[in-house]
Amino acid sequence: MQRTLAENPIVVVGGGLAGLASAAYLARAGRAVTVLERASALGGRAQTTQAGTFRLNLGPHALYRGAEAVQVLKDLDVPHRGGVPTASGGYALDGGAAHALPGGFVSLLTTGLFGLGAKLETAGLLRGIGGVDPAAFDGTSVRDWLTGHVRHADVRRLVEALTRLSTYANAPATMSAGLAIRQLQHALATSVSYLDDGWQTLVDGLRTRAEAHGARIRTAASVTALERGPSGHVTGVRLRDDGVVPASTVVLALDASAASTLLPDGQVRRYAAAATPVRAACLDVGLSRLPQPRATFALGIDQPLYCSVHSAFARLAPEGGAVIHLARYLGGDAPAPGAVEAQLEGVLDRVQPGWRTVVVERRFLPNMVVASALATAAEGGVPARPGPRVPETPGLYVAGDWVGPEGWLADASLASARRAAALVLAHERERDVAAA
Repeated sequence: MQRTLAENPIVVVGGGLAGLASAAYLARAGRAVTVLERASALGGRAQTTQAGTFRLNLGPHALYRGAEAVQVLKDLDVPHRGGVPTASGGYALDGGAAHALPGGFVSLLTTGLFGLGAKLETAGLLRGIGGVDPAAFDGTSVRDWLTGHVRHADVRRLVEALTRLSTYANAPATMSAGLAIRQLQHALATSVSYLDDGWQTLVDGLRTRAEAHGARIRTAASVTALERGPSGHVTGVRLRDDGVVPASTVVLALDASAASTLLPDGQVRRYAAAATPVRAACLDVGLSRLPQPRATFALGIDQPLYCSVHSAFARLAPEGGAVIHLARYLGGDAPAPGAVEAQLEGVLDRVQPGWRTVVVERRFLPNMVVASALATAAEGGVPARPGPRVPETPGLYVAGDWVGPEGWLADASLASARRAAALVLAHERERDVAAA
């Protein structure tokens, strides 16, 4: 006998952070949940590779300690440990020279990056940014915000670099300043954590919580279409092998591009299809030892570059070894991968001379998607992103780093998962009452 719609499970499409968190919330509430992940492994961009005795995230990852992701992880009882990077040992790379990165009072006084007037303005800006209302600048670009509120050109260049660092995006002419300000506020107020054993610990922890509450998880299960009934309500999903998984509700926990191929025409699909992904070229290396132990961080000022010794603050390398993540934040330009790789190697030559003789593992990722939809000023920034409910199809919801008015990167993924799960449960309670 075929089950009624109410007896079918909730299907979550996507086994990344958003999908696993959605499943954990829904299963914890007593609902039958099936997660379908098209890849052979869960986690998406949050996966960590075991490279010999080194653990390499897919490029540099940092967990904002005071933002939404930490709240969701605590709510779901997902443990995580790590260390907080410090400003000590940080360099600002500008014009081929390495200056002290202004991260505190002493480094701001001693840096050769700019003169006294710029130093005073930088001190005032960093001290006062916590009181800025980000919502007032959601519709303003980063560049327009800086032009209108920062007097010294050198300070504007520094703040642009800090916005790249906190958002991973190199799009000052289009990115919402409201997003940039929120991220800077988080970074300055509570900083970030580098996670022991990598971000795979979050993937594994979310999976454990979901399965402990009864969720069923399938990998290598690629969804190609939605199934809908005569009323338009979603009734299931169709797999690549043409099998159908019945569903009372579907949550598409996918990146914007993948979601757009499954969504019905409407506002949510149009937003996802038009989204501009945020990209970075990443060089991840494991060294048998760190040639310059005090040089743990470098940020490009005139070039969109990043270098950080993550193993200085988190357990990612064998005793005495080091894991370093480097990135070039990619904007509208499209430099040749070979040139970018050589540029990142040059940063290592400058910050960690001698690294080439002690390299054990290395991986170059020329075109990583960091976030699937840039929050632009023209669209109204983060608050203008679509919510989880898809109005055109009852029973259909979305979650991911491009969904909902809260957070950025993993914070957006997990906050949207929490919001989607709450909406699904409210809808199913209403249906249960109506059917009683």
